[in-house]
Amino acid sequence: MIGLKGIAGRQMRGIQTGTELDVIDNTGAKKVSVIAVPGYHGVSRRYPKAGIGDIIIVSVKKGSPEMRRQVVHAVIVRQKRPFRRPDGTMVAFEDNAAVITTETGETKGTDIKGPVAREAAERWPRIAATASMII
Repeated sequence: MIGLKGIAGRQMRGIQTGTELDVIDNTGAKKVSVIAVPGYHGVSRRYPKAGIGDIIIVSVKKGSPEMRRQVVHAVIVRQKRPFRRPDGTMVAFEDNAAVITTETGETKGTDIKGPVAREAAERWPRIAATASMII
């Protein structure tokens, strides 16, 4: 198929409610836990799941005293669960990581450490501009 653009139709979602993620920006948070996935339409009694590039609502578990116990929005930029790209390659990262953002996707930090998945960078231009490495 010529002209594949954007995110593939079937996304492999590797993050669910309760999952702890590393924060890779300089906002002061170190670990966050997923509370909710806005826009998730699933089946009754099924845990909401999210994948790379999805915006999620998280609670800060570890970090600076002013950031702890806050409820913020974040975008998933890495996941351990392998996912398939439109060209057929499988990609998996060594950890689950997120970047804290506003509701509209503007990054709150000024620096992102480590690699960011291409799917997240394509969907969120502010993350792409701040990221040091896009894989």
